[in-house]
Amino acid sequence: MIPLIFAVSIMVFPGTIANFLTGSETAWVRDLAESMRRFFDANTAQYQIIYFLMVVAFTYFYTMVVFQQQRIAENLQRQGAFIPGIRPGPNTNTYLTRVLTRITLVGALFLGIVAVLPYIASQITGVQTLLLSSTSMIIVVGVAIDTMRQLEAQLMMRNYEGFIS
Repeated sequence: MIPLIFAVSIMVFPGTIANFLTGSETAWVRDLAESMRRFFDANTAQYQIIYFLMVVAFTYFYTMVVFQQQRIAENLQRQGAFIPGIRPGPNTNTYLTRVLTRITLVGALFLGIVAVLPYIASQITGVQTLLLSSTSMIIVVGVAIDTMRQLEAQLMMRNYEGFIS
């Protein structure tokens, strides 16, 4: 969810500035602002392509920032643990980073597709305004999953078989 928020924040900024400048009395400023406003319109293909790429990039950035803070390789070495076939220390860090990069690729592409899915759906159906954005879809799904987990925990606490199974 964080990469979506970062990407949307950066993509909205130039269009907002351009909207402020479209009323300028200077012709070249007004023309530049109008072309920027058209380029950063959310209903255009180039906007969605840039949005997709930014979501993928921010997914990698956020994952690497969180992963580096945990210092998993150092903690494994300090505890005497290791990954079979990998030497402790820098080799473990390299291995974990490589695995994380591969896993993040799938997640980043999926998140990018989810981000542009409302645009794709609007192009297929012909309806230009969708009430659900990609961020709101993720929030709705997250809340639904959390609610199901809480119900499951309550039922298990009362010795029921389970809600889902």
